[in-house]
Amino acid sequence: MKISACIISFNEEKRIRDCLESVRWMDEIVVVDSRSTDSTVAIAREYTDRIIVRDWPGHVEQKTFAVAQASNEWAFSIDCDERISPRLKAEIEEVVRIGPGNADGFSMPRLTRHLGRWIRHGGWYPDRKTRLFLRDRVRVEGRNPHDRFAVSGPVVPLRGDLLHFSYDDFSHQIRTINSFSSISAAELWKDGGRRVFPDLLVKPAWKFFETYAFKLGFLDGFPGFAISASTAYLVFARYVKLWEMKSGCAGEGEIPA
Repeated sequence: MKISACIISFNEEKRIRDCLESVRWMDEIVVVDSRSTDSTVAIAREYTDRIIVRDWPGHVEQKTFAVAQASNEWAFSIDCDERISPRLKAEIEEVVRIGPGNADGFSMPRLTRHLGRWIRHGGWYPDRKTRLFLRDRVRVEGRNPHDRFAVSGPVVPLRGDLLHFSYDDFSHQIRTINSFSSISAAELWKDGGRRVFPDLLVKPAWKFFETYAFKLGFLDGFPGFAISASTAYLVFARYVKLWEMKSGCAGEGEIPA
């Protein structure tokens, strides 16, 4: 059982080395880069010769392409801001040693570090992800910028954490929210979504109470509150941007009389 690690990247010079270090024990590393302008590709070349540089078509499309480039039957998809924990590595190595049995894929909990602590509530944990799978039994689904791997056969859960270092700080999270809300609004528009109200009024408030109260985000202290508020803002920003598209004022630079 040989495994190919599949990574997509764009201007990730600050984070890709740690990611590559955590998968360098795998049999192959494939990096698909979206024309980075920093040293991302140079760093990746220290770990692998399997580097493909191509334009960015979207998260779902790029990950589909990356998995298709793997030479081995099994693939492990990992993002530049993720790391394999020692416990997860040991579990995967055990699977390699004894064989996968009847499994076509393996899932694992993802644990995120943000605002100085590991976040274990608010819907952020266990945040189970299927990342190890047979290449010919998987398809990448979801709506950009959120992707997921759907395996057509049995998926066996592992216990070791996939560690996620999603943001450098709160400012980084806000920049990501701005980017992701734009992508999400565009996807809604492309799929025919035109309704702004009452979603703009109801969904942000619901998202805050869902993550902070119902999913126990308050147990993560102030970081839990900040995460719930920013998650609600992401939903709010998505519908404001959808309203801009609908009203035709997106990017408008009109000067008032």
